[in-house]
Amino acid sequence: MLFLAPLVFLLALPSGRAGAAESAALTTTRDSATLVTDTDRYRPGMPLHVGLRLRLQPGWHTYWINPGDAGEAPTLAVQAGGGAAGASGTIAWPVPRRLPDGPLMSYGYTGEVLLPAELRPTGPGDGPMVLQATAEWLVCAAVCVPEQGRFTLTLPPGDPAPSDQAPLFARAAAARPVASPFAAMIASDGVLAITGAGLSSDTVRDAWFMPTISGAIDQDAAQALSVHDGGLTLALKPGDAFHAAPTLDGVLVLKDAAGQERGLSVSARPGAVPTVTPGAVPGPAHSGAARMLLLAFAGGLILNLMPCVFPVLVMKAMALTRLAGGGASARLAGAGAYAGGVIGAFVMLGGVILALRAAGAVAGWGFQFQSAAFVAAMCWLLFAVALNLLGVFGMGNGIAALGGVGVSRTGYLGDAMTGVLAVLVATPCTAPFMGAAIAGALAASPVVAMAVFVAMGAGLAAPYLLLAGVPGLARHLPRPGAWMDILRQGLAFPVLGTCVWLMWVLALQDGAGAIAVLGIGLVLIGLAAWLTGLAQGMAMRDGPARRIRLCRAVALAALALAMALLPGLGGTVSGGAGVSAADGSDRFRPARLATLRAQDRPVFVDMTAAWCISCLVNERVALSSAPVQTAFHDRHVVYMKGDWTNRNAAISAFLDAHGRAGVPFYLYYPPGSGDGRALPQILTTGLVLDALKG
Repeated sequence: MLFLAPLVFLLALPSGRAGAAESAALTTTRDSATLVTDTDRYRPGMPLHVGLRLRLQPGWHTYWINPGDAGEAPTLAVQAGGGAAGASGTIAWPVPRRLPDGPLMSYGYTGEVLLPAELRPTGPGDGPMVLQATAEWLVCAAVCVPEQGRFTLTLPPGDPAPSDQAPLFARAAAARPVASPFAAMIASDGVLAITGAGLSSDTVRDAWFMPTISGAIDQDAAQALSVHDGGLTLALKPGDAFHAAPTLDGVLVLKDAAGQERGLSVSARPGAVPTVTPGAVPGPAHSGAARMLLLAFAGGLILNLMPCVFPVLVMKAMALTRLAGGGASARLAGAGAYAGGVIGAFVMLGGVILALRAAGAVAGWGFQFQSAAFVAAMCWLLFAVALNLLGVFGMGNGIAALGGVGVSRTGYLGDAMTGVLAVLVATPCTAPFMGAAIAGALAASPVVAMAVFVAMGAGLAAPYLLLAGVPGLARHLPRPGAWMDILRQGLAFPVLGTCVWLMWVLALQDGAGAIAVLGIGLVLIGLAAWLTGLAQGMAMRDGPARRIRLCRAVALAALALAMALLPGLGGTVSGGAGVSAADGSDRFRPARLATLRAQDRPVFVDMTAAWCISCLVNERVALSSAPVQTAFHDRHVVYMKGDWTNRNAAISAFLDAHGRAGVPFYLYYPPGSGDGRALPQILTTGLVLDALKG
């Protein structure tokens, strides 16, 4: 039986044989994953390196800590049990590759990569240590496939010796970025300056920067390099999260004349940097501006689907339907006038924002709704539109285009005014891409900024222009008929609903007294509309001219009296009144946020406003959902709300510091000392839950 002894001995060995220290492999057609260690034994108190080893098939890749414009970073958690205890730390990330894909840029790895972490066993060390690991990673090629695995590896106690996988850890350590020996500064416009001995055009032929925070820069934008003796500059394009942390952290890769690359861990402090000489960055400047204009156009296009502007667009569709039986020139002229009104309103709004910011004020998208007088005036205007739709009075060939009431040469002004109204009612909504475009515009030159606002206007007007200009589409429009009068009257009720919402906003801004002023104004507007309708009826029947003039005069007096009420509205309720603690939120206070961060508490910051439709939809659909509220509770997340319904200097400064020009804005600070992560402007439950896991 002695010949069985070697077999019994082999069967008694722990899984993960000595010298190998590699778990069983999880293999798919895309990759193979194992858990490995750098030693074949362990000793309590001595560091042990563990790692997720991925061997990717050709054409597949996985991601870095900042995946870039797409993807998700891998995770690895290792727990030790048995003869010792312990848990792995964070992944020591090797320098990634840049992986361009059309207009997107990702950061990740191809081929074989080891993602290492350190574990320091504690305990008696009187028996085998069992390592239990869970990992999640995303692999992508033409498609992306999320993968996960559980791995087990057992190490015996004893004096540690290098395992067969030790060279993998050595290569991974060599691939990690080293602390930069150079000083780094970052300017507010995104110019990164690196200074120090040894930098010159002879030693640096190329360079690029990869931030550790997703969204800190426009990752796809070209980074213009300027090298001089003792330093270099890279022209980066700031992203939504550019101001999310006090420093810009990331990896700077320097490439020398021989093609050798070295990665440097950089933490750039804000400050003045050398100006890039004119002509040194024509490519990135043009590329960044073009991308900004594309984002602005896409944001304006999507704005058509937002609830704020939808009723106005339906009214315009009705006007176009009424013209369906007419000539193409009339349709195009009306659509052109509407587009002119939209673009003109965007230009006007952009000019006011830029002027206010140049004067030192913090103004952004939707800022005018912070004025109680503007909210009341908008409520009255929409109330008048609703009365017009119900047939109380007509607006002639001007703004009557709102209700599809015939258009002539003189009616083109009505088309243009409808475009202006569409922009005014759209400002409480923020469509995807708009936040990045507006933030970029406010950081760019005035010429580029105004071009961005023009592009947003063009995007908002594009569907109507397309519908009016393409003969094939125009032929499919329904023919005019009695049904249009019924629909026109029915559209008055969504507009009246908008008036009720504005009334609620005004109550939050200026209290109950403002509602009384608003109500008086509504009565006066109703009186003016009724008198105007009487005058129009008498004029059609050739009634007495004196009575017609009297009705019109009293109507104008009622309008003037209503306008005289506006200066009395001044926002006497302090900022923050619109936020209710019923959802368990804390009121935003910079000092409170700083205290929570100092305590390493997780914080979810929600910058909102009562007049922001996108904010209210996000709160109802995502933030107030049971899964998100449960996750907040289970993870001890402090849900902090900042109410920008009225002007608030602290909130304005916070938004400005994070490169935002308006609300909504969401920032999640994970537990520990991690930097804040900006979330998209349109939320879903899944997006919030994914952010909380990060």
